[in-house]
Amino acid sequence: MGDRPVARYRIRSVTTVTDRERSDEVATEEPLEIRITSGSERRTLAITMRTPGSDFELAAGFLNGEGVTGIEAIAYCTDEDVPPEARFNTVTVRLRGPLPDLPGLDRYFVTSSACGVCGAASLDALRDKCVPLVSDHLEITADTLRGLPAKLHAAQGVFGRTGGLHAAGLFTAEGELIKLREDVGRHNAVDKVVGWSLLNDAPRPVLLVSGRASYEIMQKALAAGISVVAAVSAPSSLAVDVAREFGMTLVGFLREERFNVYAGSARVLQAGGDAVDAEQ
Repeated sequence: MGDRPVARYRIRSVTTVTDRERSDEVATEEPLEIRITSGSERRTLAITMRTPGSDFELAAGFLNGEGVTGIEAIAYCTDEDVPPEARFNTVTVRLRGPLPDLPGLDRYFVTSSACGVCGAASLDALRDKCVPLVSDHLEITADTLRGLPAKLHAAQGVFGRTGGLHAAGLFTAEGELIKLREDVGRHNAVDKVVGWSLLNDAPRPVLLVSGRASYEIMQKALAAGISVVAAVSAPSSLAVDVAREFGMTLVGFLREERFNVYAGSARVLQAGGDAVDAEQ
């Protein structure tokens, strides 16, 4: 149960000069079923492949991304239909009030660690349930942004052991790491760190992800009210469209020496206090 982020195997390690057996650590991947209940009603929303650990945070972040609020309690499932060996791979979220109407999720489906459960599939759907984030006064300097990847990498304990996990980190505008979560799925890592912030009523001004910035990442950040999203890799076209539509700042290819601002450049300041120019 609980945190099992790493599995150990005996492997054969082959180089140009050696051929030997040794022990190796691999990132764990197991299914997690997310259920919601209210009174006698219950529903399975998703089964996602994830790295065990922070499962309640993952469930809270996932639900928030789909617009589900009013969480009363989260627990591992003890229903009779769940065998004992699977109970720590099944999370039940008890909601206040009736179960929400979720036509897009009212089915049993499986999501892989590669793509996550993405919810809304278009900008039109986002417009119906999300508001722009243009009223905040958050600013972050270019120097601060350039320092974030090193801080994220230094805090990735399981990645350092396995090389097989994505990371998502929440930072202050001054560049201090608030919380980091790792997972085999980049969307799960975002759900976990967002879920942590929701359950702990913590701030979430800046999000950094270790991979690319996709539509789904931006959707989850928007639902969580995160106005600055940075990625060490490329954004997709729809990620840029979401950022520009909803007043978010999107930074891609973030490195120690450079980065690109794809949207919301007014929040990113140079040393002199001027906003970074961005092509429109």
